[in-house]
Amino acid sequence: MAAHRGIEIYPLASIQGGMAQFYTPQSSHETMLVQIPPHTIDDLFVHKSQTDQILVVRGRLALVTLENKQYRYTPLSDRLPQVVKIPPGVLHGAINLDSEPCTIVNAVLRHRPTQPRDYIPRPRPFPYNLAIAGAKLAEMEAVIIQQAVVSRGGFIQNICQ
Repeated sequence: MAAHRGIEIYPLASIQGGMAQFYTPQSSHETMLVQIPPHTIDDLFVHKSQTDQILVVRGRLALVTLENKQYRYTPLSDRLPQVVKIPPGVLHGAINLDSEPCTIVNAVLRHRPTQPRDYIPRPRPFPYNLAIAGAKLAEMEAVIIQQAVVSRGGFIQNICQ
C-alpha cells in the first residue's frame, strides 16, 4: 500500500510451516533492534544516508512523520504485521502511549556512509497531537479485533462442517 512522500506501508507476507509462521525477510545492510520505553514521546529524526524499514515485533506505537508542515500518525502493532519504509529526508519519530515497551526491528538500507547528523534528534516545530495519535491506535485496534472475530467465525464454521 502506497502512503505519502515516498513512504510505503505494506503487510508482511508470511507462510505457515508446521506450527511456525514464517515472515518474509527484508533486504537490508544492517538490522537494528530498538526498544521504545513506555509513555515515550520521541523527537524527530531525519536520515540523509539511509532508508528505514520498520516492523513492530512487540507492542504498538504511533509512527509520526512531518509532511507539508503537518504531522501524520501511522499506527503500528505486533498484531498487524506490516513494514513502513521511510526514505531519506523524511522527518519521523515515535510515540508509545502504552504502559509497556514497544520493540521494533529496523532493517536499514544504506545509501552511503553514515553521517553523524543522521542520529541527532530534531526539535519538534510544534507539539504532537496526542489525541489524534491515540485515536489512530484505537482505530487500528478495532480493525485487529474485527479481523480476529471474522477469522474465528470462519474457523468455527469450518469445524462445524
